Amino acid sequence: MSEVVEDQTTGVRAQPGAPASAPATAPVDTAVRDGATEPDRSGTILPRWLRWTLAGAAVLVALLLPFGLYPTVAVDIACWALFAVAVDLLLGYTGLMSFGHAAFWGTSAYATGLAAVAWGLPFPVAVLLGALAATVLAIPVGYLAVKRVGIYFAMVTLAFAQMVYYIANQWRSVTGGENGLQQVPRELFGLDLSDEFFYYYAALPMVAGGLFLVWRTVHSPFGRVLVAIRDNPARARALGYPVHRYKLAAFLLSAFTAGLGGGLFAVGHRFVSLDVLHWTTSGKAVIVVVLGGIGTLWGPVLGAAGVIRLEDWLSFAGFEQIGLVTGGVFVVAVLVFRRGLYGTVRHWLRRRT
Repeated sequence: MSEVVEDQTTGVRAQPGAPASAPATAPVDTAVRDGATEPDRSGTILPRWLRWTLAGAAVLVALLLPFGLYPTVAVDIACWALFAVAVDLLLGYTGLMSFGHAAFWGTSAYATGLAAVAWGLPFPVAVLLGALAATVLAIPVGYLAVKRVGIYFAMVTLAFAQMVYYIANQWRSVTGGENGLQQVPRELFGLDLSDEFFYYYAALPMVAGGLFLVWRTVHSPFGRVLVAIRDNPARARALGYPVHRYKLAAFLLSAFTAGLGGGLFAVGHRFVSLDVLHWTTSGKAVIVVVLGGIGTLWGPVLGAAGVIRLEDWLSFAGFEQIGLVTGGVFVVAVLVFRRGLYGTVRHWLRRRT
């Protein structure tokens, strides 16, 4: 009987003297070369005409959203869509679960509000400054956090977020403490944006720009390397990719995108409270991503729309235990739709086409 030898590094079994099997780096190389940027690799790619149809429908819905909902709710959906996509960039494409992204969302909200109040800047400039402030905060946080994985990464980000929350609560002379930052102006070169309807359309280009930035990133060679790192960081490192640097770059981009959403949220409500920094805000973003579909980009957008609309409907109906209902919906969705709502529909369409 011939002896079977198993390679301890690759797990490949072979007869002595048999031709060598594919190198251990082949799966990573294949992921980078083929652009496998999504966790769900089953089925085929959607037809081009169907993708363009869905994209056109998404643009049409975004343009008509304030006509079907309260403009304030439409603004919240747009801002939370940016926030959820930022979290999905880490969770779905880099494999990093962050429970501290409220720190970047809230830091940008406060920085945007302070810039708009103190300097009277147009709101797009103030939002960009807020996003840059969130990115600067993400540099030390990400540098320390990306050296950990799994639950340890999540706990490090949560700890930093709680530190930011405590600082904002104690620094009352700047943040207002529990009273928050009030009367945030909506200045845009003399235009009247006091009506949320007009503010939605003024903010929509920035939302679209943030979504396009993340979409272009995950469909670039950089995004393919992120997926390779997510699938097998050891093999990606063996190929010569600086894993920690790629993770840090993705972390900073995610913080910047979350900052865009936080700044627009602050200007939209004209008020910044400590809730934007609370740990439940980070948890809500994760729930939105899981509901829509991890690693899909469009899934978090739909998840944000569903969760914000559900909360608005429950609040309007006078129901106080909103978290109980959204938590129940989350549990049911996880049990029934293992890929999330959008991920399940996409998987079904792939099998049909």
